Amino acid sequence: MLKWSAPLLLATAPALADSAEIIEVRLVEAEAGWTFHVTVAHADTGWDHYADGWQVRSGDTVLAHRTLTHPHVEEQPFTRSLSGIEIPQDIARVQVMAHDTRYGWGQPFNVDLPR
Repeated sequence: MLKWSAPLLLATAPALADSAEIIEVRLVEAEAGWTFHVTVAHADTGWDHYADGWQVRSGDTVLAHRTLTHPHVEEQPFTRSLSGIEIPQDIARVQVMAHDTRYGWGQPFNVDLPR
């Protein structure tokens, strides 16, 4: 049963040069947890330098991790989803961060959870 669905576009700090950047997060809440549809932009060049994952965090706690298993050289930006993410009721805001194989974690993208 769908409880809530809406795109969220939030301002965030500019990404470091060549690091992976979250540019949009869309959330869907259901009884089985949240689904995050995360759009990542990165200048993937191939297997030597590409965006290889993203995480949903609350402070130092990783709530979910999505591994990206291959470069997206010809598909930029790209959106990948992860379902069944359990977020405790007392958490009102999370950070989504993208990772790339050369520079590590990019800037956090803050998302307020509509509850």
